[in-house]
Amino acid sequence: MPIEILMPALSPTMEEGTLAKWMVKEGDTISSGDVLAEIETDKATMEVEAVEEGTLAKILVAEGSEGVKVNAPIAILLEEDEDASALEGYSAGQSVARGVSAPARLEPESEPVKTPESPKPASRPSKSDGDRVKASPLAKRLAADAGIDLVGLSGSGPNGRIVKADILAAKAGGAQTTEIAPTHAMLHSVSETTEVGMPLGGGADYLSKMGVEPGSYDLIPLNNIQKVVAKRLVSSNNNVPDFPLQIDCELDALLKMRKELNGQVSEGIKISVNDMLIRACALALKHVPEANASYTPDGIAMHKHADVAVAVSIENGLITPIVRGAENKGLSTISAEMDDLIVRAKDRKLKPQEYQGGTFSISNLGMMGIKNFGSIINEPHGMILSVGAGAPRPVVKDGALAIATVMTVTLTCDHRVVDGALGAKWLQHFKRYVEQPITMML
Repeated sequence: MPIEILMPALSPTMEEGTLAKWMVKEGDTISSGDVLAEIETDKATMEVEAVEEGTLAKILVAEGSEGVKVNAPIAILLEEDEDASALEGYSAGQSVARGVSAPARLEPESEPVKTPESPKPASRPSKSDGDRVKASPLAKRLAADAGIDLVGLSGSGPNGRIVKADILAAKAGGAQTTEIAPTHAMLHSVSETTEVGMPLGGGADYLSKMGVEPGSYDLIPLNNIQKVVAKRLVSSNNNVPDFPLQIDCELDALLKMRKELNGQVSEGIKISVNDMLIRACALALKHVPEANASYTPDGIAMHKHADVAVAVSIENGLITPIVRGAENKGLSTISAEMDDLIVRAKDRKLKPQEYQGGTFSISNLGMMGIKNFGSIINEPHGMILSVGAGAPRPVVKDGALAIATVMTVTLTCDHRVVDGALGAKWLQHFKRYVEQPITMML
């Protein structure tokens, strides 16, 4: 019996992904462990290996297809004693790529041309679930190449699905090939809003409502990272009752110690200010374990280790690789780990366990000259620290005016977990580690 290869769940939170590249082609003999494809999740590109053996008979999802649902069939394998005849009448499951249904039946490329019924002017086009046009991926590709609009075509396939024969007949009959701009009703045919709270019509409809002239901008589609970040930030902003706490820290002693340490560490390791702040955060969490917590509907999760997630900017997105157990790691270890994590994050080679989870976040925009800012909490973390730029400022020491390098940090707290007094207590410990960095060595 044909074996369906399904879209794998590469992380606990993955709901869909992009089939970036097929590493095999139809007709190839597949062995267990062979790399089949590269799948792009919200944060990384990962290889998928075969667990079954056989011949790759049919690829159901083309390279570059976005929004492929987890557990949707993406290809068909034939067992050793099977040939192409095993696919006759075989019904594959439904897969979704960019909202397009996969074929309900496998269509051979040499399918004889059938003459579809002439579309009735008053009839509505065939629709799939969610009020979308029902058509096989092959039919959609042929229609796109020929400039044929699927709206208004009647399908001769199962349940009115538009198949290859319908497109060929439409081409022969001179079907309309001009592009039809989506109407307001079409744009809102599924529901009124998207998962991130904007009109389903998307950019064009949304901007039109805001008075932006059509054609005055270029609309760049969201990638997987941007979609997931938008969804999570909206969720956090709507669901987490957060509040900020701000404090100034003098950096002169920390900068002096950093310079001394970099003169003594092994070649290839260069400790950064951010590395020292990561350790300061972790040690402060160790001193105030009540703040190293997450809210859940069933209770407060008290974490046993300080797993510090660090915001890293990558192309068209943001990712938060994690230094796990940072309270037990020295500065050279933290520095080496961060260098490795940042390189692989930018290459989109991180494993899910390297950027998912964590107990605390830190975001540093100081190197970009930002004096102070507040961050949105990275759920399920109870706090996130926003680090501003260190710069010379006037300060009062022993009753006299002096100059010191001062950095402003903002701690955003989830009030369900960390109240004002607890957040202030954590900041006091953090400030002590920054201003007396020798204590980090104890």
